[in-house]
Amino acid sequence: MSATAQPLFLGSHAAVDFLNTAFSPNGKHIETIPDGRALLEWMAGAALLEESQAAKLTRRLGAKALDGAAQEARKLREWARPWLERWRAAPDDDYEAEIAALNRLLARTAWHDEVVVTKEGAKLVERVHGNDPDALLGLIASQIAALITKEDASLIRSCAGSGCTLWFLDRTKSRRRLFCSAAACGNRAKVAAFRERQRAS
Repeated sequence: MSATAQPLFLGSHAAVDFLNTAFSPNGKHIETIPDGRALLEWMAGAALLEESQAAKLTRRLGAKALDGAAQEARKLREWARPWLERWRAAPDDDYEAEIAALNRLLARTAWHDEVVVTKEGAKLVERVHGNDPDALLGLIASQIAALITKEDASLIRSCAGSGCTLWFLDRTKSRRRLFCSAAACGNRAKVAAFRERQRAS
């Protein structure tokens, strides 16, 4: 049985954060997008939607359609995870079937860029067209497409923390990042190493 929790934004890329919407610390499955409302909240947190867009989509689509979109998003995630796991290990292999499936999803989606002025200044955001939940999946698919076309597969890594299943894109200059979070898994590893040294001495 799955538990629910707030999403984590530790992956340094929206596509990686999407994979991390389900994780299993020490074997306990955690789901962070159990329904449509949670999906929109995650997309807003990942900067794929403005909060005002999410509110409009909630009114426009309704709970049933959004719950259906969340279900499809979970299917997309579980389809993408093993593919991206293979891709990061062997990026030059042939992924024709997976890319064709991704392109089909992208083709069902319509959005446009729009400049939005905020307190922090002007920024470019993607606006979803229409009332179709497929547009939400397309925005996520566009992040997966960006990951495989613009990022170095060798820098997508699994957290070295004991029992942690989260992924991250290593954007550090040294390319030596080991943990999803220095404050969480990194700190636990330091404590464990300290205790081990104490036992050894």
